[in-house]
Amino acid sequence: MGNYGELDELAINTIRLLAVDATFHANSGHPGAPMGMAPVAHVLFNKFMSFNPKNPKWPNRDRFVLSNGHGCMLQYALLHLFGYALSMDDLKHFRHVDSITPGHPESHDTPGIEVTTGPLGQGFSNAVGLAIAQAHTGGVFNKPGFDLFNNHTYVFFGDGCAMEGIASEAASLAGHLQLGNLICIYDDNHISIDGDTKVSFTEDVTKRFEAYGWHTQWVQHGDNDYDAIEQAIQKAKDVTDKPSMIKLTTTIGFGSLHQGTGAVHGSALKKDDIVQVKKKFGFDPEKSFVVPQPVYDMYHKHAADGAAKEQEWNSLLEKYSSEHKELAEQLKRRLTGDLPKGWQEKLPTYKPTDPAIASRKLSESVLEAIHEVVPELLSGSADLTGSNNTRWKNAVDFQPPSLGIGDWTGRYLRYGVREHGMAAIMNGMSAYGTIIPASGTFLNFVSYAAGAVRLSSLSHQRVIYIATHDSIGLGEDGPTHQPIETLAHFRALPNMMVWRPADGNETSAAYYMALTSKETPSILALTRQNLPQLEASSIEGAIKGGYTALEDKNAQITLVSTGSEVSICLEAVKYLKDNNNIVARVASLPCWEVFDAQSKEYRLSVIPDGIPSMSVEVMTTLGWEKYSHDQFGLNRFGASGAYKDVYKKFEFTPEGIAKRAVATVDFWKDVKPIRSPINRAFTQLI
Repeated sequence: MGNYGELDELAINTIRLLAVDATFHANSGHPGAPMGMAPVAHVLFNKFMSFNPKNPKWPNRDRFVLSNGHGCMLQYALLHLFGYALSMDDLKHFRHVDSITPGHPESHDTPGIEVTTGPLGQGFSNAVGLAIAQAHTGGVFNKPGFDLFNNHTYVFFGDGCAMEGIASEAASLAGHLQLGNLICIYDDNHISIDGDTKVSFTEDVTKRFEAYGWHTQWVQHGDNDYDAIEQAIQKAKDVTDKPSMIKLTTTIGFGSLHQGTGAVHGSALKKDDIVQVKKKFGFDPEKSFVVPQPVYDMYHKHAADGAAKEQEWNSLLEKYSSEHKELAEQLKRRLTGDLPKGWQEKLPTYKPTDPAIASRKLSESVLEAIHEVVPELLSGSADLTGSNNTRWKNAVDFQPPSLGIGDWTGRYLRYGVREHGMAAIMNGMSAYGTIIPASGTFLNFVSYAAGAVRLSSLSHQRVIYIATHDSIGLGEDGPTHQPIETLAHFRALPNMMVWRPADGNETSAAYYMALTSKETPSILALTRQNLPQLEASSIEGAIKGGYTALEDKNAQITLVSTGSEVSICLEAVKYLKDNNNIVARVASLPCWEVFDAQSKEYRLSVIPDGIPSMSVEVMTTLGWEKYSHDQFGLNRFGASGAYKDVYKKFEFTPEGIAKRAVATVDFWKDVKPIRSPINRAFTQLI
């Protein structure tokens, strides 16, 4: 331990001043956290972390998560100094359009960034997912003499993250799971945007983490006691049966004229302050973006050590490949993101004569059919296993072996009633690179998880949200549980596939697309009530996001629908013919985003010119203007009662659909030509 000298001071101050210069150059950003956290960042990255900047995706690298992502110039400075593909020009373009140094860390933009952070508490929760993924991957692949996966996940988080409920959800689960590979360093600087935390946040954070089952320590002098920082991190590594939290008391904006105040939290330093702080740290105040060569040399040496560790790991993997051939092949395949050849042949298919089944049960059948051939698929639920139907029969729970209720190889996660934490944890699991996570809750409570769901899309994570009880069809639980606006919310989210399958083949199609789309998350909205198997449905048709469920060349109207309402529309076609002498056709649109990606010619074959279209869905009508001239939906909250009675109350019946279809045909009869809503000047798909 120890041996800290002038070069360490120089390196720490270099990190601080790169953050000062970049935020000043951008006239935007947060210099305070980087200035205060530079010492612990130096100790952690240079003394403890294993990584190779020339290959940021080395599978057994240590992971670092900056949960207080507003301090990202700290991380960008470190990545540059250690030799990642992040140039000085990139630092100078901090917060500029199209730079790889955006205002908060984004994993798909910047080499070396593991997860997208910024919304507070999300990164902390992602880190729990990274730690779970390491424990599981090690449980599956590590063998005597082959410790392939033993990395740690390190996190910096601040008071804002500690205040956010999502971090509490994730920390509670991490304590239960005894994730000894997770080390979180709490920047205890007593400042948030509103100023001193005494105005709103006076709890004892350490006691809270102790109650969660974490190992805790306090480093009282985080600005300059480098030995104490190193000793605390080493002690945390030595504790293998608990996650660790190190409370590190620092001075935000260390060295600034306004250090220790909210003035340095979210605004660049003023010119006079920069001059004095550079003088204080022994730098030329006339120069910006300066890195002394000895700092580069020290950090590049550590990077070279990391590259050597990767070479050792690669050699170990080759030896492993000869002794554990099948496991090695599986591991190498998983790391590419590809699925096993032929896995899709296991997807269930259905005939119209098969019985009516709820789509949540159809989803369970898919999991039962594919879990052995897709071993990277991990399932789970937010304490709704029996309702979400997310657990296959012979599943082993992911649990610490000491509890006697599962082990690290387990592929079923019990998240508890923690929807938001679950979603963010899944993002971290996906980011690890060896796992495809899927987990369930009620569709209405995906809204609880919305912050993390948004980051699934933004950070291109392949995660699957199994969202059951998808409508007023859940019945007796009533309006508090019946989603109305939820699909519109998530359909509006870029890079999200929202699936609402109408039967078994569409459910299998939803899983096919969810599992094969490497950079797009999915929400599967599934019914509680039984759905009949449709005549014209197929996996091949449904994977286009929409298809013609009933064709008639003489049709006067297209009924376009999703999920449980498609079969009612098909009944309405017969009712219209028998009672109104109107001929109708039906389109099923299980996934808007996938349908929108098809050719215009194909989309027009499903919702053609020449006749009006009417949408039918027991949700808000918002958004359906893209596909229909008139909309039948539910722009109010639902009702409590048996589901058939609730559908009847709101007239989602063959008769109710027919009544509105007649009105639509009548309204549009004198309009010539009728253009399909698909047929527009342009479709914005930037």
